[in-house]
Amino acid sequence: MATKADFQPLATEVLRALGGAENVNSVTHCATRLRFKLADADRVDEAAVKSTNGVLTLVKAGGQYQVVVGNDVPLAYQAITALPGMSAKGVKDGEAQLQAADNETVKSGNPLNAFIDMISSLFSPIVWCLAGLGLGKAFLTLATNFTSFSADSDTYIVFNAAFDAFFFFLPLFLAATSARYFRVNQYVAMATVAPLVYPAIVELGTRNDVHFFGIPLMTASYASSVIAPVIAVWLAGYLQRWLERVLPGAIRNFFTPLIVVAVMVPVVLLTVGPATVWLSQLIADGVNSVFVHIPWLGGAIMGGFWQVLVIFGLHWAFNPIFLNELAVDGHSFIMATIMAAVLAQAAAALGVFLRTKNDARKKVAGAGVFSGFMAGVTEPIIYGVNLPLKFPFYAGCVGGAVGGAIIAVGGNAFDVYAFPSLLALPAAMNVGSFAAQLVGSGVAIVIGFIGSWILTPMAERRADAASAETGETSLENSAEAVTPEATSDGRAVDIRAVVPGTIIPLNKVADEVFASEAMGKGVGIKPTTGKISSPVAGTVIAAPKSGHAFGIKTADGIEVLVHVGIDTVKMRGDGFDVHVSRGDQVELGQVLVDVDLNAIESAGYDDTTIVVVTNTAKLEDVTVVAEENQAVVDEVVITATK
Repeated sequence: MATKADFQPLATEVLRALGGAENVNSVTHCATRLRFKLADADRVDEAAVKSTNGVLTLVKAGGQYQVVVGNDVPLAYQAITALPGMSAKGVKDGEAQLQAADNETVKSGNPLNAFIDMISSLFSPIVWCLAGLGLGKAFLTLATNFTSFSADSDTYIVFNAAFDAFFFFLPLFLAATSARYFRVNQYVAMATVAPLVYPAIVELGTRNDVHFFGIPLMTASYASSVIAPVIAVWLAGYLQRWLERVLPGAIRNFFTPLIVVAVMVPVVLLTVGPATVWLSQLIADGVNSVFVHIPWLGGAIMGGFWQVLVIFGLHWAFNPIFLNELAVDGHSFIMATIMAAVLAQAAAALGVFLRTKNDARKKVAGAGVFSGFMAGVTEPIIYGVNLPLKFPFYAGCVGGAVGGAIIAVGGNAFDVYAFPSLLALPAAMNVGSFAAQLVGSGVAIVIGFIGSWILTPMAERRADAASAETGETSLENSAEAVTPEATSDGRAVDIRAVVPGTIIPLNKVADEVFASEAMGKGVGIKPTTGKISSPVAGTVIAAPKSGHAFGIKTADGIEVLVHVGIDTVKMRGDGFDVHVSRGDQVELGQVLVDVDLNAIESAGYDDTTIVVVTNTAKLEDVTVVAEENQAVVDEVVITATK
């Protein structure tokens, strides 16, 4: 089982490639991605991020740098936030996106990125709760349809309230997230929106003769509404900030919320509310029009292109549409059709899993297939398997298009918010033809699987040929490292100098990550030659094409990192003549790489070569035996005991 320590090398390399801790404004994570907001995009080395072992890909969307790691992203997040300078910048569950300091960066950027970022910021903190409770409501439907569990029973009422209340009071939850994004006092924002779902106001929504100071008041139900609370809080923010500037300090604290609520509630009910009800209905009618008049086209487009939207991070923009459909019509056609897209890609990955001869690819596919089918999480198989091979991804898109068209023609729709997956099938039982949902999903699975089964061998041959031509690493070099069987006999392992030179204590090297021993105990060596040798005998478990670093694991389970120079990854292999590859068995003293020290100096980088034991925390003892300023050639500099 993976641990936070296993992601330390990934965290270190990613942070370095993103420009260091000082370049990170905030970091959060979702189901599969580390999401960074950066101060200066020009400092990012995208190629270095993508080539880091364990990183599936890098996506720039919504004003963020999204590093796709897979299902173990919480461990990678823990490793990132444990690095020096990062503990205060990590906020879980999307909260970092809501920090006011970040808004200025977003607002000054690309309008599309700003919009996507806003939607992501407002919905990501609540989306898991929405999905989980939606699934609960779907299972409740399943129980009432196929068991003796009655919808009239008190037990049903309790469970229905438990699963439905969040959606009914959704305006309050959106008020909370909107308050953080638009820099409004959270409680003032909630007080402004709460009247929209207040029982007496809800009751007014059933009448047609409502007036406010003689002004006709258009009534409507705002339960589960999406657009009204967001706009209400946005406007309330301007009033709040103006009042905070002009009101005397003696009365500011209590008069600000009083005036904001007293002004905004009537304004919302008289203007914003009716306008957003009209807009909500317009959006819902537009979606319905496509799925009623040309259903196969709407289903084919959503089923075929949904995963393309996911790749670019644009799928966040659809959350308000899903929720608006549910609030206005009580169901969502789009959510039903994208189930075909999700299941087709999972099936395509299953085809790769059964056909591939690449053990690393098989491992990624196997884990991703389960999460794709059962939870609707497809990023690991998209970025790690289907998209790199191309043809399985295409097969999944075709399957999604055909399956989506069948589902749409059957008029099927989800009546709760749930991530499309096999577990979410009960959400599709009450609207339209459930048989169409089953047939469409089945067809998507069959096309995705068969297409991938047939095309995977050809896809792998092409991918391997391309890798050989360009010298790029294939999936074997981005998956989990190959490791020999480890023993545990308590024997001390000698780790020798990798290059002639002078010892520098680790806490004095010019890299805060290594100096803090976050990567483990070790030493620095100021080299006098460029011939870098293996400090131990073992298996090469990491050898990026840049040649700046090598990981070696001994038969005793000691993991040693040799890092040639500081920030030399940015040289992208210039001046580095690599002699070993990942998976090679190396002997003590065997040359790993020949380095042109003059090239490092000319590029403006420090050539200090660092040797650290990366699994120090798991070992019984790691002792640095070399002394500061000691001249070494191949002497023992560290001893480690398993």
